[in-house]
Amino acid sequence: MKNKIDRRKFLIGTSAIGLASGIANPLQAQTRKIIKGGIKPVVVASDNGYTMKNGGKFNCVETAFNKIINDDDVLDALIEGVNIVELDPLDASVGYGGRPNAEGIVQLDACCMHGPKKQAGGVGALEGIRTPSLVAKAVMENTDHHLLVGKGAQDFAKNMGFKVEDDLNTESSREMWLDWKRRIDPKHYLDPQKRDLAGRNAAMEMINEGLIPKNEYYGTINCNGINTNGDLCGVTTTSGIAWKMPSRVGDSPILGAGLYVDGEHGAAGSTGRGEANIFNLCSYLIVEEMRNGAHPIDAGMTALKRIKENTIEKRLLNSRNQPNFDVIFYIIDKTGRYAGVSLYAETSKDKPFQYAVCTENGSTLSKIEPLLEGNSA
Repeated sequence: MKNKIDRRKFLIGTSAIGLASGIANPLQAQTRKIIKGGIKPVVVASDNGYTMKNGGKFNCVETAFNKIINDDDVLDALIEGVNIVELDPLDASVGYGGRPNAEGIVQLDACCMHGPKKQAGGVGALEGIRTPSLVAKAVMENTDHHLLVGKGAQDFAKNMGFKVEDDLNTESSREMWLDWKRRIDPKHYLDPQKRDLAGRNAAMEMINEGLIPKNEYYGTINCNGINTNGDLCGVTTTSGIAWKMPSRVGDSPILGAGLYVDGEHGAAGSTGRGEANIFNLCSYLIVEEMRNGAHPIDAGMTALKRIKENTIEKRLLNSRNQPNFDVIFYIIDKTGRYAGVSLYAETSKDKPFQYAVCTENGSTLSKIEPLLEGNSA
């Protein structure tokens, strides 16, 4: 057959003509068999897992997939993939050049889970290290704990040989923080209600003016994968919500919120408003739904409905009495079925949510299944 895939070749990447990113994948031959009749390997991630390359040939999902089909440990492969995004100064939502907190300091969160080993590790409010996903993995492998935060996490990383830098801001991330800072009360610490409104309104003004993409306000990368043996792993890493309160830890490093992997049933991770995800422990809920036989899409919709039902505070509702924020889930089950689901269909008017996928047919951006039409505005 003309389109039959040679068992000894894998052409990574396909032309992404017509996709929102406008980026074409490189065509690179990989000499590795994908065993027919077994589980088809797949890697899924947030859209920056497709668009960001840090000046290289491969994006996150391509890098992870290539390593998985060459028999690398699935978690090692996924982390090497997200390292590309963490190190890319053009991605302002993760790692180096990520959005700083309200005091101008970049604090990073990350979590990883290994399905077959039934192990996990995470870090929160970590300063000075560009690749928090690797520190999370070191916590998993070298401690009896699941989560280290703040200075203790940095001290641990230093002891493990990680380079600690004084400042992870880029010129761009610092300029955006200064712009945000100038827009709110110079004293900054108002009464809680006014401070929250001032900070959010300033951020929304900057989004509406096109200064920062909306997805970078909450920005994160989640990446999950499965190999032909059915080994499931996942990793989530982020700089957190832009200009957050110092020491705020979001959902990304919290097991069951920003990431959950059960090697016997599935993996799920998220991007978007972390507080909504923590409150509902949605990644855990999604995996439990798959444990009970649900398809990844249906499992994700259950979690999104839970968020919608539990969002009742007026400050978190739009004019339609629906959540005024976004949450997106990236899901794989034990059989290799996968999905991306979101609260809303669009990030903004006429800009649909998409997620990154890499299979034996290459990498692409795929349409996300929404719970609600339109966008969160």
